[in-house]
Amino acid sequence: MQMNRKILVSYDGSNRSKKAIKEAKNQASITEKAEVHVISVVTPGIKSNETAIAGNISMADAEFLLPELHQIKKEMEASGIVTITEIRTDFSQRNPGRAICEYALANEIDLIIVGNRGLSNIKSLLLGSVSNTIVQNAKCPVLIVK
Repeated sequence: MQMNRKILVSYDGSNRSKKAIKEAKNQASITEKAEVHVISVVTPGIKSNETAIAGNISMADAEFLLPELHQIKKEMEASGIVTITEIRTDFSQRNPGRAICEYALANEIDLIIVGNRGLSNIKSLLLGSVSNTIVQNAKCPVLIVK
């Protein structure tokens, strides 16, 4: 059993990110002292209908995520897991994966957990992939949940 562990989960409200939350809870439960960071990266100026293509969260969508983040924190802390939730704004409008990696580095995260969209190799190349960006740029281990 690992003594101290900081786990970061990228959350966008999708089913795949909900699976990542569940896995973070599982990982935290096998750690003596875990801290789970749940972040959503928001891109101002992007329209809600563009988010699926870009992999970003619009400001309008972020308002709907706030109650979900509060509920996640409440459920995790009821299980004795220290939980930090945050919505981060990425004004550069790049792939949110880079903002997630920067957060992980700044907060000394030990493990990043993300959901996989399940796109084929060709589609992920055409659309860009948040999880792929994280895998390529993270300085810590990354767990991709299907």
